[in-house]
Amino acid sequence: MLDIVLIVISALCLIAGLAGCILPFLPGPPIAYLGLVFLHLTDKVQYSTTQFIVWLLIVAVLQVLDYFTPMLGSKYSGGSKWGNWGCIIGTLVGLLFLPWGIIVGPFLGAVIGELLGNKEFSQALRSGFGSLLGFILSTLLKFVICGYFCYQFIVGLVR
Repeated sequence: MLDIVLIVISALCLIAGLAGCILPFLPGPPIAYLGLVFLHLTDKVQYSTTQFIVWLLIVAVLQVLDYFTPMLGSKYSGGSKWGNWGCIIGTLVGLLFLPWGIIVGPFLGAVIGELLGNKEFSQALRSGFGSLLGFILSTLLKFVICGYFCYQFIVGLVR
């Protein structure tokens, strides 16, 4: 009976983890990782310590990258320190206007920051699109790892 409860909790964590890939107030990969921990507590599936450590490191790196990829996208698309600071401020302000603020905030922040730094509008727009691409890349990476965790859940239960 306890195994069934843990499997259900695990599945709910994985679903919440997938939702957290697009909902910024839910940390998707950590919740999905927790789902695998709950599954491991059952008699049905046993993962190795190495798997848990590697997965935890991947989740930790993704969580850090999630906050920096918009800024890096802005920087690598020709943005200046003005655009980077604008992206950071836009990200923080965007958190107040969930869910769309987390997408629009870094973009507008980078554009406004570049304009304040006396860049041409086209360069400011390119910096903004770079931050948006960074956000999209981060979201895709989160989906990949959460999808992999869901795959591990299914494979673990089928065996």
